[in-house]
Amino acid sequence: MLIPHDTRIALDMVVDLVNTAPESDQPEGGSSPADGLADTAALYAFAGRHRVSGVGELDEKDLRAVHDVRARFAEVFAAEDARTAAPLVNSLVAAAGTTPQLSNHDGYDWHVHYFAPDASIADHLAADCGMALAFIIVAGETERLRRCEAPDCRHAFVDLSRNRSRRYCSSRTCGNRLHVAAYRARRREAAG
Repeated sequence: MLIPHDTRIALDMVVDLVNTAPESDQPEGGSSPADGLADTAALYAFAGRHRVSGVGELDEKDLRAVHDVRARFAEVFAAEDARTAAPLVNSLVAAAGTTPQLSNHDGYDWHVHYFAPDASIADHLAADCGMALAFIIVAGETERLRRCEAPDCRHAFVDLSRNRSRRYCSSRTCGNRLHVAAYRARRREAAG
């Protein structure tokens, strides 16, 4: 699956955005972790980490709007199929007032921005990330939008493996931890 660079960046951004929600980390029956976007300082940090262009002064209104967009993106990752995901993405993109424009800035070659030049950060995220998810839906690859299968992790991720076989948000953490636990259980069973 060939994904343009700007779409890949937007997919990484939407995954990170969804994973800032407290419920994305919550193990079943566990305590609720902190919100990764608890205040405007965290929102500025998120925007900086993802090199979101045109971010001006952010306030509590922006934070609430981004929380709303984040919750709506989480619904897309929870959707069972394209028929369910498409209206959710359509709603996000339409509400953002999408205005596609070619741009080359900050060392990036030509790419498409889907947000208006004076868009709020929430509209910026809804437009660019929404269009990246639209690309996945149009490609018939909705099953690539997943949640980690580790019982103590519910992080979102986009499975870009060739055979769509990725099960964990990170093979280094969740995948390795579960494989080691299974190995140790087999060793205990064999020894007992």
